[in-house]
Amino acid sequence: MNRFATIVLTLVLVSTLVAGPEAYWPAWRGPNATGAAVKGDPPTTWSESQNIKWKVAVPGAGSSSPVIWADRIIFLTAEPVTPQAVAPTPLVMAAAGPRQGGGPGGRGGRGGGLSSAPAGKYRFSVACLNRADGKLLWQTPVAEATPHQGHHPTGSFASYSPVTDGKNIWASFGSRGLHCLDMDGNLKWSKNLPPMNIVMGFGEGGSCTLAGDHIIVVHDHEGDSAIYCFNKDTGDLAWRKPRDEPTSWATPLPVEVNGKTQIITAATGAIRAYNPADGGIIWQCSGLTRNVIPSPVTDGKLVYCTSGYRGSALLAIELGRTGDLTGTDAVKWQVNEATPYVPSPLLYQNRLYVFSVNRAVLSCYQADTGKPLFTQQAIEGLREVYASPVAAAGHIYLTGRDGACAVIKAADTYEPIALNKLDDAFDASPAIIDNEIYLKGKNLYCIAAPR
Repeated sequence: MNRFATIVLTLVLVSTLVAGPEAYWPAWRGPNATGAAVKGDPPTTWSESQNIKWKVAVPGAGSSSPVIWADRIIFLTAEPVTPQAVAPTPLVMAAAGPRQGGGPGGRGGRGGGLSSAPAGKYRFSVACLNRADGKLLWQTPVAEATPHQGHHPTGSFASYSPVTDGKNIWASFGSRGLHCLDMDGNLKWSKNLPPMNIVMGFGEGGSCTLAGDHIIVVHDHEGDSAIYCFNKDTGDLAWRKPRDEPTSWATPLPVEVNGKTQIITAATGAIRAYNPADGGIIWQCSGLTRNVIPSPVTDGKLVYCTSGYRGSALLAIELGRTGDLTGTDAVKWQVNEATPYVPSPLLYQNRLYVFSVNRAVLSCYQADTGKPLFTQQAIEGLREVYASPVAAAGHIYLTGRDGACAVIKAADTYEPIALNKLDDAFDASPAIIDNEIYLKGKNLYCIAAPR
């Protein structure tokens, strides 16, 4: 083999072995934070006896959505240290109010909640499975504490998802701190974060975000809400900015605008864009409802923010503006009905897909204009939905809480393709890589057609 041929072969091998973020699922909404796989073509049909490459019991517990890089599947778990550390018990329902509740970080007054705090310590860990066979590669404890609050009966103490760049993993456990590990599970650094007082005791959530050389954490609760920016390599605090916001769970979104990065956050008071260099607010826009959970998505021209608790709101805001955009022509289009409470939107092929509250009722809009393509379409075979929709290879995957997953065609009209059912329940959002889709409940399923 001549020298030129050797160089070409080496470059081919390197390009095959070293892939970038678009080849994987490095954050909970995928490589571009839209819910869509850039590269991927998983099956559209499966069952407990069809197209299951492997199925393994999830170590620990939690609704953390998995992220995937190369041969590693990573998620967060929480489990009691002793039998006395029983799960939270339900309490009497009480009406949620702004800034309600006392306790750590609270602003006075005893607030109602949905569950009590557990009686003992929990161990909070980052877990990693082998993508080839689902075997546990490592499980690293990063914190041990008695949670000061409980969580919603459908929630967990590990609802956050990690983020990775293939060299390191960053995991926020909220009140239990922010942690950085290498890909072999070695803990590199940890940073304490203030205890959060979550409205109604719903439980903590909202993942950290990787933005260039920084890790961004939004800490919205019924106390001293803030946004934090840490150096991703050292954990040093770059800046902290206070936020006049009640509890929110939306994950911040990094987006490049005119060659510079902005960090966009969605919350009750305002959608805001921060400068990661110094934490300055570039623009803001009001219009969402309370208890904001869905995370923003963007196509680089517009950013789409939505919420659906005690009202409905979906705003498409033009990027590149500054100042207060509320009520201006920067809001290119908006919707005030049938928007999601828990699931985040899916942006795919210039279409924006949103559920109605937590119901299996789907609407689809042309992303650049807001033109309704189909609205409030009931998804047969699905009922309640927490997981966010995902897409790949012209298909949309809609996962219900009872183990069913509907597949529809990515099109201007509603075209169902398949309804699949597994013996599990899914609140975590799916992840897609190559010809595989991963569904995580009490078990983690790798679904792939035989080759």
